[in-house]
Amino acid sequence: MALSLVNSLAPPLRHDHDQRIDRPIMDARNIGVSFKVEHGNVQAVKDISFQLYRGETIAIVGESGSGKSVTARTVMGLLSKRAVVLPKSSIDYDGSNILKLPERARRKLRGNRISMIFQEPMSSLNPIYSIGSQLVEAIRVHRKTSRRQAEARALELLKQVQIPDPEARLKQYPHQLSGGQRQRVMIAMALANEPDVLIADEPTTALDVTVQAQILNLIRDLQEKLRMAVILITHDLTVVRKFADYIYVMQHGEIREHNTKEQLFANPQHPYTKHLLASEPRGRANPLPEGSDVILNAKGVRVSFMLRHGGFLKPDLRELVAVHSLNLVLCRHETLGLVGESGSGKTTFGQALVRLNTPQAGEITFDGQPIHQLSRAGMRPLRSRMQIVFQDPFASLNPRMTIGQIIEEGLVVNGLGVTKAERLERVRAALSAAGMPGNILSRFPHEFSGGQRQRIAIARAIALEPEFILLDEPTSALDLSVQAQIIELLRKLQDERGLSYLFISHDLKVVRALCHRVIVMQHGKIVEEGPVDEVLTHPKTAYTERLVKAAFDVA
Repeated sequence: MALSLVNSLAPPLRHDHDQRIDRPIMDARNIGVSFKVEHGNVQAVKDISFQLYRGETIAIVGESGSGKSVTARTVMGLLSKRAVVLPKSSIDYDGSNILKLPERARRKLRGNRISMIFQEPMSSLNPIYSIGSQLVEAIRVHRKTSRRQAEARALELLKQVQIPDPEARLKQYPHQLSGGQRQRVMIAMALANEPDVLIADEPTTALDVTVQAQILNLIRDLQEKLRMAVILITHDLTVVRKFADYIYVMQHGEIREHNTKEQLFANPQHPYTKHLLASEPRGRANPLPEGSDVILNAKGVRVSFMLRHGGFLKPDLRELVAVHSLNLVLCRHETLGLVGESGSGKTTFGQALVRLNTPQAGEITFDGQPIHQLSRAGMRPLRSRMQIVFQDPFASLNPRMTIGQIIEEGLVVNGLGVTKAERLERVRAALSAAGMPGNILSRFPHEFSGGQRQRIAIARAIALEPEFILLDEPTSALDLSVQAQIIELLRKLQDERGLSYLFISHDLKVVRALCHRVIVMQHGKIVEEGPVDEVLTHPKTAYTERLVKAAFDVA
């Protein structure tokens, strides 16, 4: 019964195919992909079909591991050698099944008629070649053109994707560009030969909300101009609602449901689709207890760095002020949001407050004790009371240590727990509080998903029974449903343990769901602060208004 229900919600043809008079530019049927692993085969994509028409955007949505990116790489012919595409699979493009084409013919299509933008541009751009040379190569591989003509086309493309000072960018290298600029270069490269189909695989996941809106609007404008068809792979339902025409929902390698955007959002049928739609950050922070006293107080905090300019023989040192004399008050049991675009100084300010960097001026008081002049040794007794959860748990968890060793290390360093057995009991209690089983102590970080690793990072922090936790973008790389779980976990821990959080984020939806108050930063300064609902509903500055619009409207 369950199987027939799934098939009825995801038939091979789209629900709107009777209303179309044109033929699909791409018609994929019965795609199946398996990977050879040590003990057999894992089927990553199971018998999925989709249709794409010229000039439209279809979205493939689902959580990590659902098979979205494997599907995209199957279309592009970029699967690893361990992958096996099942014989019944077919992808009809321009009258040919591209899965049966020889490799030479597929190479001609790839980057020419069918292009792809990857999630992380830094890993897709070659760090040792300039932006100009990489664009020129993408053009000349598929077009018979002189180098000078290709360079002129490269400059035209950078102008088209609205990169500031495009002439200078041609000579620069990927590391010299911001994340948003690198993503624009990737779009320019993908559009170099005006493809029929553009696959955008999570193109804005790690970008600020304002840059995300710019990138998505840019893709839409170029799509209209070139009559391009777009396959958008994402887990962000705000983006899907704004930019997609037709939606396919994937889970465990299968299409669970597909329909037009209007129908799917108005009347989802499959339980998994309903689960996804219900996973967007919801709710509000619980009210603060009456008479909560101040746990963290900062006045006039200033952080600057000396940057080297000029040549090796005549260096020119200039001061970059990252945090301009800022004030902050955080009460017990309170969650204070710190928001702003990349480079606004949020993380630098947060790290100064817990003395991970040294402020040049200002006073910082933790639970009534001045800490701004304490040495590293002087801060050590306070470290167990103030903890940090970083953005990327894979980078912050030691890959050579087991989960038990990772969490126990903090207890050993801070002299908590007299015996090994007592420490292990605290480790298991922390894992249980973070929603993880206690039988994972001998496993390593790479054996867990992103959401599970973030729970382990939270367990490591709460094992020391802190009073204050600095949360630096802890949900930005997680799927929506995992994000919702982490938000619920943080709320639960705050209620049970009376924790205070400083929550650094550029995701205003999460901030609205978790925080009591919010501070908005730009260029190292505070431009607005107040209760979270008031600031996000009635922003007083143009900058905050732009952030809010980009986060909730993607307009």
